[in-house]
Amino acid sequence: MFFRQKNYQRLVFVFSIFLMVLSLAAVLSQPAQAQSPIKFDDFFLDKAMRINFYMVGNAREEEIIIQDIYQENIWPESKVNLTNPFNYGHYFIKVYEVASNQLIYARGFDCQFGEYKTTTPALNGVKKVFQRAVRIPWPKRPVKVVFEARDRQNLLHPLAVASIDPEDYHLLKEATPGGDYTFEVMKSGQPSQKVDLAFLAEGYKAEDKDKFMADVKKFSGFLFEKEPYKSNRDRFNIYGVFRASLERGMDEPRQKAYKNTALKASFNAFDLDRYVLTEEGFALREMAAQVPYDAIVVLVNSTRYGGGGIYNDYCITTVDHQASLGVFIHEFGHSFAGLADEYYTSDVAYNEFYPAGVEPLEPNITALLDPENLKWKDLLSPGIKIPTDYGKDEIEKLQAEMRANFQEMQKVLEEAKKKNLKEAEIKKIQAQFQEKNKTLQAKIQAIREKYKALEDKVGAFEGAGYTSKGLYRPQIYCVMISSPKMEFCRVCQRAIQQMIDYYSK
Repeated sequence: MFFRQKNYQRLVFVFSIFLMVLSLAAVLSQPAQAQSPIKFDDFFLDKAMRINFYMVGNAREEEIIIQDIYQENIWPESKVNLTNPFNYGHYFIKVYEVASNQLIYARGFDCQFGEYKTTTPALNGVKKVFQRAVRIPWPKRPVKVVFEARDRQNLLHPLAVASIDPEDYHLLKEATPGGDYTFEVMKSGQPSQKVDLAFLAEGYKAEDKDKFMADVKKFSGFLFEKEPYKSNRDRFNIYGVFRASLERGMDEPRQKAYKNTALKASFNAFDLDRYVLTEEGFALREMAAQVPYDAIVVLVNSTRYGGGGIYNDYCITTVDHQASLGVFIHEFGHSFAGLADEYYTSDVAYNEFYPAGVEPLEPNITALLDPENLKWKDLLSPGIKIPTDYGKDEIEKLQAEMRANFQEMQKVLEEAKKKNLKEAEIKKIQAQFQEKNKTLQAKIQAIREKYKALEDKVGAFEGAGYTSKGLYRPQIYCVMISSPKMEFCRVCQRAIQQMIDYYSK
């Protein structure tokens, strides 16, 4: 039963769903693959059920509190792939028909709270609340909706259970709020048979509508220049949703600049200046629901560098920085295909995001716990060594020397200025340090040339998932780390292709 009106009723509901968890343990242990293929029309109507909920907690505690349940007019996702084959996401939603105890829908997802759990404030016990929404097909008969969360070993455990009767009058079957300007950029077929991509406007004023429409065409066009999207262009529908903001841009907390915008997006997510997210999870989904969507992209009318992407939720990017197109396809890799970051030298807000000795869920990084059965074994280049040496340790040692050289130069120049040395003498000092820097750069380039033949090979290259040691990526270059050609590696291309197939076959 779902209750909406009174706070105390909500509390009773939350308490009751936790009591149900143990009693359902036997049901929840049923593996998805043990179920017979699910026929959509046997269990569902061609409508969607959007469940708005709060995730509350810190590194040691987490709780789900359902806020509202809405009906949306169509189910735009696949009607064939209902208990999905992917093991991605630190959370899962599973739907069981009450009468038969049969698993009839399952999907993994991530959320901002999942990232927050690994930050220092969360480890220090600070609780936060995040909005999230998930969508399931509208069931014909009563169901149990089970939320599962992973532990540090990546094993799923029940977190909350809700009994939902689709005839319950507390469910909100009101018309989807309209009023925004919606448009089609590309229509290839029926929503349930295509990948439906919705672009949402953030930080565009009313007079910026034409700019937003042009930006949607620019960014979607760039996506289809890259494989495997290029070869699958006819399997996508592209939509835009324009909602005017009162001000241009977005919040920039470190710069003490705040803007009144439609989705309240902000830089400095988890105290990382370039990381962009919105905490308006309910408004995001309500805005997107005006068009069919499988995936959401939020375009922010800003010239700054930044973006973010959360699996099976949304990706967000600014539009007018010179690197914005690259940021977009990188972040869309996270949100659409569940890809991991492959870089390892950048500052992040997380503490041990990938626990040592645990194989990551994402398809494009590995802890190499079983080198003989690498998760992308079938794509390995013939004769490649595992792990694959590419001069990383030598290069990193030289890069450390370059940093030390720069710091020493700064120190010496400061002393020179204090001594009021002549400009010519200061330039001479600078030249000495710059010469050493050139020598170090030449050595690095020589090492890269030595291993150049590996650039197009698939192996296991150490350095990925925010750590220099212990995690490995498939190729030296990829959009998920850095790519001179702005290309995905072959393992990421396959993961993206599989997700396209999931939605459009």
